[in-house]
Amino acid sequence: MPSYKNINYKNRGMFLEHIINDSNQFYLNVDKAVIYKKPTPIKVLNISYRSKQTTLIDKAVFSETSTLDYNGLYKGKYVEFDAKECKNRTSFPLSNIKPHQLTHIKNILNHGGIAFLIIFMNNKFYLFDGQDLLDFVNTNDRKSIPYETIEKYGHIIKEGYMPRLDYISVLDEVYFKESIYGEYEK
Repeated sequence: MPSYKNINYKNRGMFLEHIINDSNQFYLNVDKAVIYKKPTPIKVLNISYRSKQTTLIDKAVFSETSTLDYNGLYKGKYVEFDAKECKNRTSFPLSNIKPHQLTHIKNILNHGGIAFLIIFMNNKFYLFDGQDLLDFVNTNDRKSIPYETIEKYGHIIKEGYMPRLDYISVLDEVYFKESIYGEYEK
């Protein structure tokens, strides 16, 4: 496994987003899942027209709060998740998750969807289930999730070549376990 000790945290999240985007393209190419990065909603304030073919947005603001980073479909289920990188080695700060994102996760789960975080922490990738996240937030006064909790309840995502981050295999293990009756449990 490669070492990620020299990551520049100036653009934290870009490393993880890049490998998730690569993985999503792989899943799409092999017709395994349809999952996309959601664009951040902006309101354009000023435009410059350089030519008939080129328009430049020179001023814009975020028009509304964003929900989670990625959404799509896998095995007929709606999937939505956020990518989070954490420099802290002992805990994951809950300040990395905005209150409206927690509400959004709750809404997705209430409607039968799948919601989770992919957390890159201590050179490991974890899938942390949305319900486990909500349960932790609702039963603790802590401002962070201890790393031991992420290790206990999170699911390791293996890194590879194609896909670079095989989170779909973890979805199969966590959300699509077949029961003895041929239906999915969870």
